[in-house]
Amino acid sequence: MTEIIIFFISHWYLSLFVQTIFLHRYASHQMFTMSPIIEKCFFLLTILAQGTSFLKPSLYAILHNKHHKFADTDKDPHTPVKHSNYFTFMLETLKNYNDGAILLSKKNITSSKLPTWDKVEKVADTYSVRFLFLASYIIFYYYFAPSIWFFLLIPIHALMGPIHGFIVNWFGHKHGYRNFETTGDHSTNTLPIDLLMSGELYQNNHHKFPRKSNFAHRWFEIDFGYISMCILEKLQLIRILR
Repeated sequence: MTEIIIFFISHWYLSLFVQTIFLHRYASHQMFTMSPIIEKCFFLLTILAQGTSFLKPSLYAILHNKHHKFADTDKDPHTPVKHSNYFTFMLETLKNYNDGAILLSKKNITSSKLPTWDKVEKVADTYSVRFLFLASYIIFYYYFAPSIWFFLLIPIHALMGPIHGFIVNWFGHKHGYRNFETTGDHSTNTLPIDLLMSGELYQNNHHKFPRKSNFAHRWFEIDFGYISMCILEKLQLIRILR
């Protein structure tokens, strides 16, 4: 059972780390710079961490920036405001991601500001690789789960990326407190101290200052994602711009 707990928590926070640091703060908002070699390392780490639910960084960035531009309107690719339940919200988000992937491939949209690694992404974003990751989760639980009930955690591993996105967008636009009045959107800060999502649930602060690296604003708010960025900068792996 100890192995299961360690594996689950490690997978949760490793996947969350690449999503908040690489996909969100780097790919979407360019809050820091890194060398091409470090960027490639982050690509590989993202594939490893997200596994079955790997999200292309460039597509994530395009959809997320559209979310900021059209927050909580009909043009927002992932707003929970117009949905009454979790399932329709997630299905629409999936549809917008798939539609965006098709549009990206047809129009061959590229940008020097968006991190891409075509050869690797084409391999990682296949059913074969996703199935291999899923099989690895099942095999791990087969050997270490003390009860069959623990197998119920496997879907969480398989959908780790979308689950993190769901928590941030659903709760961060429906539940919590607001430090700022933001025009047109319903963003909130869900947790006063956001250890669960590494600062991503300070959505109201982030929508007010989308280019600011530190999502925390009030004295009791702690952005663990920003702390991670500061550590990476101390290690000379990145350079924070904002």
